[in-house]
Amino acid sequence: MSLMQNIKEGRSRPSFLSPVLARIFGQATPGAGSPAILLLLITPGLVIVSAFFLIPMALVAMRVADGPDGWATYFVILTNGRYFASLVQTLVMSAGVTFCALVLCGICGLFLVRNRFAGRNMITALLTLPLSFPGTVVGFMVIMLAGRQGAIGSMTNALFDEKLVFAYNISGLFIGYLYFSIPRVILAVMASAQKLDPKLEEAARSLGAPTWRVVKDVILPGLMPGLISSGAICFATAMGAFGTAFTLATDIDVLPMVIYTEFTRNANVAVAASLSIALGAMTWAFLASVRFFAGNSGDVAARGGA
Repeated sequence: MSLMQNIKEGRSRPSFLSPVLARIFGQATPGAGSPAILLLLITPGLVIVSAFFLIPMALVAMRVADGPDGWATYFVILTNGRYFASLVQTLVMSAGVTFCALVLCGICGLFLVRNRFAGRNMITALLTLPLSFPGTVVGFMVIMLAGRQGAIGSMTNALFDEKLVFAYNISGLFIGYLYFSIPRVILAVMASAQKLDPKLEEAARSLGAPTWRVVKDVILPGLMPGLISSGAICFATAMGAFGTAFTLATDIDVLPMVIYTEFTRNANVAVAASLSIALGAMTWAFLASVRFFAGNSGDVAARGGA
């Protein structure tokens, strides 16, 4: 039998790699092709990941050894007070932005899905508009809103003869991060809300369940897949966002700004590399844990409903 005929029929000659590939990719379903064909299909992805992620990350990791403290530089984020404070501030702000985005978009997304009114599509488009803006533009918007010449400062100066300015500190950065996080969350929430079955809510209310119980036991579980996925993306984006912080002020102590300062101003490449690795590792660990617990909760729910 020719090789082309084997490929057309989803078969190939067994090789010494077959058991290894079978363990990696799992047993192929009928018509899915052999592990060798799967390896051929996934090779371009492996090349791209290696060229643009694994190799650069390995080079960055090796630069840490060039510092005066060698590999111990990796622990500088825990031993240095400034770096540790910036880490805590970044984590707290990212968690706060994620929580506020989930609450606001959960309410707004559910409302937009369940109500039809004039201007609904326009409101949805405006809420997703920040997706088209880079972080620097978002920073300029925050300055125009709450900067020294911003709208809020002019209004408070006219009313109370004192300007309210908060664009150049952590509050302004929080607003900027929340602004570009809203589209990522509301689209996922609206997609999940469209899949909710109104009959389940009607059944719960017919059994005498109060509104808060309907929200807790019916609506939130239905929205949970969208909330978890969009919340994870929102948190990871806020952890590594740089453009908005750079536009507002260079002395805001979030971890991306600290990395930039160490690399450009202080020429401390080893510390900047170690902080970059630490930031990436923590963000990856968070995303992996969310995926793990979300998968486990989904499996438990499926077994419980079966």
